[in-house]
Formats: sequence, C-alpha cells, structure tokens
Amino acid sequence: MSFYFSDTAVLLFDFWSVHTPTGMVLSVLVILLLSMFYEAIKMGKAVLLRRALLALPHSLSQESLVEPEEGGTGPAQGRWFRYHVGQTLFHVVQVVLGYMVMLAVMSYNAWIFLGAIAGSTLGYFMVYPLLSRG
Repeated sequence: MSFYFSDTAVLLFDFWSVHTPTGMVLSVLVILLLSMFYEAIKMGKAVLLRRALLALPHSLSQESLVEPEEGGTGPAQGRWFRYHVGQTLFHVVQVVLGYMVMLAVMSYNAWIFLGAIAGSTLGYFMVYPLLSRG
C-alpha cells in the first residue's frame, strides 16, 4: 500500500465516510485536533509525574519507612496515590487517542497523514512551554 491524495476515505468507523473536499477538510481538522490533544495529554502526564515525585518524602529516614498504625495512610502517601490515579487516567486517554490517530493514518490518505503530523507538531509547540511552569 502507498499514500494517496484523495477526498474520499473511510476513517475509523463506517459512519465516518468522507466523499467531498469539504468533508476531507473537516476530517483533517478533527485529526489535527486529536493529535494536538494527544500532545497536551502527554505533557499533562509529565507535569503530574513531576508533582508526584515532589509529593514523595524527601528523605528515607526510619520514620518515613515505618508503616502507619491502624492501616492509615500518611498525607504524602495519599497525595502520591491521587497523582498516580491521575497519571493512570491520563495514560488511558493518551493510549486511546494515539491508537485512534494511528488507525486514521492507516487509511493511507496523505491528507489525513499530514493533518496528524501538523497536529502533533502544533500541539508540541504550544504545550511544551507549559511544562516549565508545571
């Protein structure tokens, strides 16, 4: 198979069938936005990872290694767990978006491929500066 330029394609589902230039432009825009959102989720995971690492105890003294009494959790452990749950949810969304964009690109329509590349580039360019603020 090879890439082709056309205004017809079936993307991801049978109901997403494109037959007009306008439909292709809208489809490319949707794929572009999905790719941008993928990059935003990826950066969100990095910010959460940084916050989770900061929530861990700074020292591994004997007191921080001792289990809390009566099955309770310390404040740092509870914060770390919440960050871990958040990272897990971000990861699931990232995987779903990644596979959706990949399957759209596997339609071998060059316009869709260019939309995915442009969306990934724009998303990274726009979201990366926010990483230093997180």
